[in-house]
Amino acid sequence: MTNLSSRATPEQNERITAWSLIKPYWVSEERWIALGLLVAIIAINLSIVWINVRLNFWNRDFFNALQGKQAAQFQHLLLVFTGYAFAYIFLAVYGRYLRQMLGFRWRQWLTTRFLGDWLGDGAFYRIERDRLADNPDQRISDDLQSFATATLTLTLDLLSTVVTLFSFVTILWTVSGALSFALAGHAISIPGYMVWVAVVYAIFGSFITHKVNHPLVSINYQQQRVEADFRFGLIRLRENAEQIALYDGMDTERANAQGLFQHIRDNWTRVMKYTRRLTFVQNFYGQVAIIFPLVVAAPRYFTGAIAFGVVTQIADAFGTVSASLSWFVDNYSTLVEWRATVNRLREFVRVVHAPRLKESVSPATEHGGINLHFVDANALSTEHLLLSLPNGEPLSEVRDIAIKPGSRWLVRGPSGAGKSTLMRALAGLWPFGEGSIDAPVDARMMFIPQQSYLPIGTLKAALTYPSAPGEYSDDECREALRACRLEDYADRLGESAHWTRVLSPGEQQRLAGARVLLHKPDYLFLDEATSALDPDNENRLYKLFDDRLPKAAIVSVAHRESLAAFHDETLDIERMPEERIAA
Repeated sequence: MTNLSSRATPEQNERITAWSLIKPYWVSEERWIALGLLVAIIAINLSIVWINVRLNFWNRDFFNALQGKQAAQFQHLLLVFTGYAFAYIFLAVYGRYLRQMLGFRWRQWLTTRFLGDWLGDGAFYRIERDRLADNPDQRISDDLQSFATATLTLTLDLLSTVVTLFSFVTILWTVSGALSFALAGHAISIPGYMVWVAVVYAIFGSFITHKVNHPLVSINYQQQRVEADFRFGLIRLRENAEQIALYDGMDTERANAQGLFQHIRDNWTRVMKYTRRLTFVQNFYGQVAIIFPLVVAAPRYFTGAIAFGVVTQIADAFGTVSASLSWFVDNYSTLVEWRATVNRLREFVRVVHAPRLKESVSPATEHGGINLHFVDANALSTEHLLLSLPNGEPLSEVRDIAIKPGSRWLVRGPSGAGKSTLMRALAGLWPFGEGSIDAPVDARMMFIPQQSYLPIGTLKAALTYPSAPGEYSDDECREALRACRLEDYADRLGESAHWTRVLSPGEQQRLAGARVLLHKPDYLFLDEATSALDPDNENRLYKLFDDRLPKAAIVSVAHRESLAAFHDETLDIERMPEERIAA
């Protein structure tokens, strides 16, 4: 039994956090492979940190050797550096390679899961029907890729930064020594003063960066949305090129596209404004960090307290500690983009699981909504069925009917009365209203709209949809095409094309008829499915359905009186009068 007004589960209603998006992969069936790759990457990163620590001491010894004109030591240190350099290169290459591998595996797993949630239980239809989220395709294709890559990069870089920080803080504390001075007659000594200077410097830089640029989170979120809107508009233009050309609507489409791009321009102006501020802060911070440790260490060098190699070691250690403490400053723009991506994915997860809750509390379903039950019966029946609009306004009242195998029903009524809405309700796609629909268990139902969906690919795949092409032989497909007067396409089953563009509207409807002949449903629902056909081809199609599907129940929505001859039952749908709505 399926109840379209059932409430969301408690798990679905939990607050969606960034961690709730990250965690599932690491406890999934791929966790051991993922953890193995993660451990390997962490080991490589730690090895790189160790090499950097050794290079810091090498830097001291190398410049001391230069200062002391120690040629033998100089040559030895060059060989040592060569070993470190080759090891660093090897680790850097394979560290990046394994990181890309893990990032893609994570993205692949997320894509499979999000596609399942989006396409499962009709969520993709409800999102579009109720306009719950913009551009779900972009969230699955772009945002998941960005989320997996950025999360992995930020996390691993932060881990390496923390390890690097602790390693070089020890060095900087040791080599910088204590800062001694007199203040108001008191001798003051600050051990490891360069470490404290680096901490204060990084905290100040992080505070200024966030204070000046925190609006970038919402601006980047908006930028992703307007970019997706523009791309979707161009795709719509391409897919409807012929209709636009026939209407001579190029100027209008150009204006629409320019309007969408104007949103990009306006938001990009804001992006540039805050990015300019961020770049200024980051570069000012970075340039000062180059000279600052040398200036601070120079007095001790000039007094002979430390050697020149130690000065370079202090400068290198200060730079590394400062960079580690400045991880937030250096990665601010990446964090901003990551946060915007997380927000879009959180919204997507929420709307995928929220539609049922929305339907259950909608004014249109205050009496429980339309319930579709699959029961042990030999007929599809309705009881007290009232169709409503999503805003709760009653649309039409449907008398109780029982559609038995082999029966032929013609649904009639004026445009806007709710005939297509009834079809959606019978398909379980329209929960707004009241009443119940009982459908036979395991009954094979097929709904044919006025314009059927034709996937891009081979003609055979378009013909057998939604079944796989391999479920039907080529001979069966050719025979179905010929029966529906599409013999010109019988030998083109393996040809790939965008068939919605290749076939005329009438040919598309005949292809849908051939699809019916292949699938042989128990219940066939035709919603203006022959409106583009001439009377001869329309009559032929209905005669084929009568002859080849004698036990199938057929329900047709149509306006042509000529189709009454093919149906033995009639269901009239009328828009509910205003006085009854008011009552």
